[in-house]
Amino acid sequence: MNFRFFSKPAFGDEDLVCHCFAYTRRHIEEEYALHGRSLIYEKILREKQSGGCDCASKNPLGR
Repeated sequence: MNFRFFSKPAFGDEDLVCHCFAYTRRHIEEEYALHGRSLIYEKILREKQSGGCDCASKNPLGR
């Protein structure tokens, strides 16, 4: 699967990578530190499949 980030090229710890669920770069890094990988992408996919996503209104790019 292809997952692209729509944010500034230079990420800071608090840059959002998911506007719907407010996940930041820091969240991803913390999961890697704790579990050796991040489950955020899977969490986002589950929410999108269950209709819990509102990118059209929350993401400034509408994605």
